Amino acid sequence: MAVWPRAAAMAALPVSVLLSVLMPVLVSVSVLPVSVLAALPAELRVPAGDARQEAAVRALSRRLLGSRAAAVSLFVDSALSPGGPDTYRLRSPPGGAVSVSVTGSSGVAAAAGLYRYLRDSCGCHVSWSALQLNLPDPLPRIRTEIRVTTPNRFRFYQNVCAHSYSFPWWGWERWEREIDWMALSGINVAPAFAGQEAIWQRVYRAMGLNQSDIDAHFTGPAFLAWNRMGNLHGWAGPLPRAWHLQQLYLQYRIVERMRSLGMLTVLPAFTGHVPPGILRVFPRINATRLGNWSHFDCTLSCSYLLSPEEPMFQVIGTLFLKELIKEFGTDHIYSADTFNEMSPPSSDPAYLAGISSAVFRAMTGADPDARWLMQGWLFQHQPTFWQPPQVQAVLRAVPLGRMIVLDLFAESKPVYEWTESFYGQPFIWCMLHNFGGNHGLFGAVEAINHGPFVARRFPNSTMVGTGLVPEGIEQNDVVYELMNELGWSHEPLDLPLWVSRYAQRRYGAPNAAASAAWQLLLRSVYNCTGACVNHNRSPLVRRPSLHMDTQLWYNASDVYEAWRLLLSAGPALGSSPAFRYDVADVTRQALQQLVGDFYQRIRDSFQRRALPELLAAGGVLLYDLLPELDALLGSQRLFLLGRVLQDARSRATSEREAQQYELNARNQVTLWGPSGNILDYANKQLSGLVLDYYGVRWSLFVSLLVECLNTGSPFHQEQFNQAVFQVERGFVYNEKRYPATPVGDTLEIARKIFLKYHPGAAQHGRDGPP
Repeated sequence: MAVWPRAAAMAALPVSVLLSVLMPVLVSVSVLPVSVLAALPAELRVPAGDARQEAAVRALSRRLLGSRAAAVSLFVDSALSPGGPDTYRLRSPPGGAVSVSVTGSSGVAAAAGLYRYLRDSCGCHVSWSALQLNLPDPLPRIRTEIRVTTPNRFRFYQNVCAHSYSFPWWGWERWEREIDWMALSGINVAPAFAGQEAIWQRVYRAMGLNQSDIDAHFTGPAFLAWNRMGNLHGWAGPLPRAWHLQQLYLQYRIVERMRSLGMLTVLPAFTGHVPPGILRVFPRINATRLGNWSHFDCTLSCSYLLSPEEPMFQVIGTLFLKELIKEFGTDHIYSADTFNEMSPPSSDPAYLAGISSAVFRAMTGADPDARWLMQGWLFQHQPTFWQPPQVQAVLRAVPLGRMIVLDLFAESKPVYEWTESFYGQPFIWCMLHNFGGNHGLFGAVEAINHGPFVARRFPNSTMVGTGLVPEGIEQNDVVYELMNELGWSHEPLDLPLWVSRYAQRRYGAPNAAASAAWQLLLRSVYNCTGACVNHNRSPLVRRPSLHMDTQLWYNASDVYEAWRLLLSAGPALGSSPAFRYDVADVTRQALQQLVGDFYQRIRDSFQRRALPELLAAGGVLLYDLLPELDALLGSQRLFLLGRVLQDARSRATSEREAQQYELNARNQVTLWGPSGNILDYANKQLSGLVLDYYGVRWSLFVSLLVECLNTGSPFHQEQFNQAVFQVERGFVYNEKRYPATPVGDTLEIARKIFLKYHPGAAQHGRDGPP
């Protein structure tokens, strides 16, 4: 270990001298074996040229199409769009074994052109839930050349929170599939955040923090997103050494693959938050303790934020970024969010400008060509604080063009409209869509079909791209397919026509009933207007009370009819995995609606003191409807709690780590904190969770209502909350194992449920849907 200079002496040194002293120390505190460092691919250090991108997109084609990839020629030629937006060209060369030739100005453009051909000419579909690659033989030829240039410089993907809600347990196999999907979707900018805690640990150790300081700072893997933004520390941690090694290995492969396809990687930068251990090493450091975040107290939140004038701001920020760049190279775009859902200690524009300037200077201290990518969530999340002077102070403290703002919730609450297009800074029009990775059919298709084009026409618009920024993925494939197509479109799409073609591609064959079902879904659950939020508040996934909201933004009968129509298409489409998934998802949505209906009956019966009716409604809910829903979800891989828990445990190198990771996964989808701090925010409708978590607390709720009627006593919500918390906590710490592979036939289960519960089932006869 290198000799650590005395803290008092260090504090007195200029920033440049501090950096020169600390950089050599980092080598001695690396958490990586030398052999791993030596294995870092040289390609990370150099930009991907046309040849490398061409090789990468051809490899993607082989992974996707197997031997059929030989009939598709793929080329990358940056001269196709020199210095401009991405372009792809499709044509069929005369004669020969090649059916189509795809040329892109980048690897991503070529991949997007490939998917355009597979989608429109071959009737194929690629999504999170399923692949439909029933290719014609031979592959069809294109009659006339197709050339498409995107209207946007950027197509961005990922939300900071998704790295904890959806990505934390991924290995390379899953990441490879995701990056392939990103390329086929035309995504060309995305964060690469894995492994940063290993670099931070290296930096903190070099600065004199001990391992106890660091262990008390990092959260567990399922909560790292909020540790990185300064919201939380310590909860569900610490991070094992094996975790750091795994994440560094993943990061090497992620950035190499993304760059090889021509994507720009966004690396993390210093936000100004520091662990309390810094104050122990540097007791005179100028830092302010912020208030608590959400419903956490200061034992796990209330982070320390350095003053913008504090010299250590630049030392720490530059040191971290230099070490990160040395490890992974850079594409010169960095992410930092200092005030995510936290009130700054001052509303003085001068202070806010100082913080913004300090963050940016720490970036340019390591990379003079740095560009700052900032989430614009804070501006709409706390609009009373972020008035125009405060917003302008943050944005204009950075030279124009050196910051890119993600207008994170633009489909519902665009910020560019009231900030004069972010006061001149470039911005990306983003669709947030999903909160917490919740399940539930949802979309705002009219808003996303027109919003980007309206934003581009806004006076003095600085819009430079479109983005997908869900907090959680692997849900509502249709919305993301639409948004990806809009990223390459110059005008809104004909939505009814588009969704009919979507259904045909997704299932591999035209079907009138399936198309009609999707038209109903498009006009109802997928067309929320106004300030719509896909944060599932169904009574099913909420702690029960007598004051739950059951209001829907759509006509429930449209979902019931879409359910019937889809099931009627079963004989023709039942072999399609995507179809079977959609049947499960639409049936799940219908049962979610029915849970709301049964809840209303339970509540109304209690208020009327009608015990028989309460027992009848509660009995059906507890002993039939929820078990049927659990069985349905158990027939589909993406709806299995056991899969999630198995993925979490698979990251472990010991039983102790496995238990910690499983606790992380269980807590996130339930209590979200030690005491239900953000209860049910990340709710999921998963087999196992429905019966053993939602079902058990609904059973307690109904039992207590029955007891109240029998004894003539009132229902006390606070007493129920205390009792049900023990149930919820018991689930989190339970060691019960759940199936990680599907069980049962989705269509048979859904048909059985339909005959029992569809409001119009009796009209369709004993044989079920026609």
